[in-house]
Amino acid sequence: LNISRSPVREGIIELQNQGLVKYIPRKGNFITKMTMEDIKEIFDIRLLLENDIIEILINEKKLTEADFAKLTQIVDEMVDIATSDLSVSEKVLGINEKDIEFHTYIWNKSESKRRVKILTDLFYQLKLAMIIDTEITGDLITTSTDHYDIIKYLRSGDIEKCKEALKSHIITYSKKGVRKNYLAQVK
Repeated sequence: LNISRSPVREGIIELQNQGLVKYIPRKGNFITKMTMEDIKEIFDIRLLLENDIIEILINEKKLTEADFAKLTQIVDEMVDIATSDLSVSEKVLGINEKDIEFHTYIWNKSESKRRVKILTDLFYQLKLAMIIDTEITGDLITTSTDHYDIIKYLRSGDIEKCKEALKSHIITYSKKGVRKNYLAQVK
């Protein structure tokens, strides 16, 4: 590939820092395997931090009409992907990318640097879990349109309904086994 070892080593170190690769001495680097407990823990942390972000956004009125227009545009693009003629795995990957764009936009608008950093790191681990097995539950259109409810409640300033919409979205977006286990454990 005509690349020196340094950039490859730096890339592997970054993947280790993200929790995506694990180094085993005298054996090498391996892709991290996500267990059900790992994924549940990621969902729990994500939900807690995003709930805090929802409160910040609503209480401090951080979102403008331009922000709502941008968020709506992202969701419209998700729906377009879900209703396209792409293969299921291409749809899932496309929707994952737009989902990350949607949530990252919200996180960044909160101006909460530490929460954004933690969520970004977790999201890459969650994305890995979704890519490894692209069997997604339910209807991709519903998965996409769940975001309209989040926008609606952010706009109206209803913190509790927005948190419920977020929780519903996270649960809908997860895989069958994860969703079943997560639903049983979420209070």
